[in-house]
Amino acid sequence: MNKIKAGFVGFGEVNTPREFIDGRCAEAAEMLRTRGLELTVAAPVCDDPAGREAARARAELAAGDWDVLILAVAGWIPSWAVFNTIEEFKHKPMILWGLSGWRDGERWITTADQAGTTALRAPMAAMGYNFKYIVSRCGEEWPVDEVACYARAASAAVKLRHSLIGMAGYRDMRLYGTMYDGVALKSIVGPEIEHFELLEAVQLMETVSEAEVAKIAAEVRGKWSFTREPKPGTVENSVRLYLAFRQIIENRGYAAFSFNDVDGVKKLLKFAPAGAMTLLHDRMDISTVPENDCHGAVTQLMVRYLTGQVGAYLEFYEFFADGALMGVPDYVPAEIVEGRITVMPNAFGSFGEGLLNVSKLKTGPVTVVRLGGDYSLHVATGVAETPPAWEEAGWTPPAPQLPSLKITFDGDTDEFLSNVMGQHYIICYGDYSRELSDLADILGIPLILS
Repeated sequence: MNKIKAGFVGFGEVNTPREFIDGRCAEAAEMLRTRGLELTVAAPVCDDPAGREAARARAELAAGDWDVLILAVAGWIPSWAVFNTIEEFKHKPMILWGLSGWRDGERWITTADQAGTTALRAPMAAMGYNFKYIVSRCGEEWPVDEVACYARAASAAVKLRHSLIGMAGYRDMRLYGTMYDGVALKSIVGPEIEHFELLEAVQLMETVSEAEVAKIAAEVRGKWSFTREPKPGTVENSVRLYLAFRQIIENRGYAAFSFNDVDGVKKLLKFAPAGAMTLLHDRMDISTVPENDCHGAVTQLMVRYLTGQVGAYLEFYEFFADGALMGVPDYVPAEIVEGRITVMPNAFGSFGEGLLNVSKLKTGPVTVVRLGGDYSLHVATGVAETPPAWEEAGWTPPAPQLPSLKITFDGDTDEFLSNVMGQHYIICYGDYSRELSDLADILGIPLILS
């Protein structure tokens, strides 16, 4: 899923000794391979008057399958030779990367790499190229990770353009912040959302093999920790709904999934879907968010394609002077659980009993992010800790402590609140603000860093 495919071509002036250009370009390419990039490499290009070098490189690049083009400028190069090489790939994102010279005893040797890049940056911007300008600094390690980060974001942007999100129903609880404009979503970010009726899942629940239901129910009882014995049929209901959703997801190739939770499964089927969704994450490699959260599902795919993580959702319960209490009233994927999955048979309000996931969550540095309805991307980083004891009013006693984290923001909480996009935010472990910033740049959407 997270394969990064890049084109790579180096440049150096015709009068510069070729070994100075070839060697450093090969070194740069190998460094990128060690970061996981799969490269389509064109041999370095010089400014031969007939333009044969540029034509040869164009053909070499065109023969490959890649998502971003890395221009490794290893010396001075007249700009025309570069544009002659890259113009037919203008629709692709690019990285203008200036390499640097080397030390020979007490002297620094340069081939004027940054003369080449500074002559290119402004014309590329004026011509509408979608690119990032990265320079290597004299005497420092080359910024290979920064190049790889942007390449990863470019690859994520391509994957978003080919992603299909499944959605059972629409606008759960008549919420406004979970809706979307299909044309805007497709044109700006890329994914398609396909809707189906909850009735389809109900019909599939009636046809599943009872032997398979019994088998999986037994496996669940052996694998998960139950805080108390569930009522007869509670586990089996969760298994049937899981099997129905699984069949729909597999048949249609959904990359992410959301559903009508409160006004759908709970209201119509009379049980909470948390057990089914926990099981879905246990057995399928997919991102999910409840309540028909369209932009939440898209944000999950962004996180997934950038980080390889599932991109679980959390919602806000309380704010502190320095952060927030974030949790979920239903389920979390096993990927973010510390230890065994723990479930509590419980009911909320008028809804029947379901398997509430009450697992303890992993802690550490985190990034929280959401794509807003205006197609801006709100990103914050912080440190997640196990929260103090708390409960949500309304659960059948004894009330559960929901899966949750106390997140202390690195930035100002008031600034975060002034930009908050909705009740659901997507979480990943580690600081991925740079990758998200690069993705926003490639997609051409505003980035809000709090």
